[in-house]
Amino acid sequence: MANNDIRKVIVEEGLQKSPMTRKIMERVPNAGTFNESPDSSVKGFMGKDTLHLLSHKGEFLKPCPGTKEYICCGYQILNVATNCPLDCSYCILQSYFLNQPYLRIHVNLEEKLPGILAFIDRDPEQIVRVGTGEFADSLALDPLTRWTEILMGPFSERKNAVLEFKTKTNRIEGLIFSPYRDRIIVSWSLNSQLISATEEKGAATLKQRLEAAKRCQAEGFVVSFHFDPLIPHKGWREGYLRTIDLMDRYLKPKGIIWISMGSLRFMPDLKPIIRKRHPETAILDGEFITGLDGKVRYFKPIRMALYDFMRQNLEKWHSDSGLYLCMESDEIWRKSMGWSPKDSNGLKGFLDDRVRRIFK
Repeated sequence: MANNDIRKVIVEEGLQKSPMTRKIMERVPNAGTFNESPDSSVKGFMGKDTLHLLSHKGEFLKPCPGTKEYICCGYQILNVATNCPLDCSYCILQSYFLNQPYLRIHVNLEEKLPGILAFIDRDPEQIVRVGTGEFADSLALDPLTRWTEILMGPFSERKNAVLEFKTKTNRIEGLIFSPYRDRIIVSWSLNSQLISATEEKGAATLKQRLEAAKRCQAEGFVVSFHFDPLIPHKGWREGYLRTIDLMDRYLKPKGIIWISMGSLRFMPDLKPIIRKRHPETAILDGEFITGLDGKVRYFKPIRMALYDFMRQNLEKWHSDSGLYLCMESDEIWRKSMGWSPKDSNGLKGFLDDRVRRIFK
């Protein structure tokens, strides 16, 4: 996103003189500024050309909201913002923040950072994997927010933590200009070229993402990738193979800490929102059931076919890339991956070991 894509800035009362507010406003000088509450009355309205600068009243660092029915990785979410300037048809944020439109930036991050770091420091033997890409793209707004500038130094200094920036963009300037590399993971969501081109509006192309990953590797960063959501579509096997071929062209596989895989899943209330906001999409045409967590997901044989195909071909490319499944059962793990961590603690241990191996 370019700075001139922002047309309007809403500032929460009392935050006009906040240091982060002032810095952001300097970077969007042509945007109109309003002291008002956002209008959430229009269902499905996202307001992606408007920043809402506000103070986050809750905890900044929280465990990923997994469910007991499926195996979770034990990730910690750093909630720097909610909503995203990209407009992927399948994005769960359309439902999660239906009544909270606009690009909501939490400008009290620096104020709360000491408490976040104190939580990490309280047990130096416990690996803490932290990411900023759960409720917003980690880098799409970085030219405005400079999250990289705020976070990379403190996390690089901590030997029991890693910070993952997850993105579908090529906005890596803040990363490259930073002197910090240790304990930082730069991560891209990938898909087939068809899904990327038709369902991930506003995102960088696959080639642009992988070119950015190549540059990050050359600059000394550890990288990771997430094939989530995998979506069966006409020619999906050939499509995902072409993505793996692109990875082979651009990347050094030994510099990858992990690759996750997950299939399309969503709460039922997202379906009508997708139909309204993305009437041309074909992603809802699959064969779905309601899973144990209440989310709509593909039938087991479809998910297993996706995972098994991707596992075999990713392992052909590189046999030690830290492949894992996101929010799947022990049965699906065993049948499609050939092994299982058994439970969430097991998967956390697997990924924590990857951190210890890569960041020595």
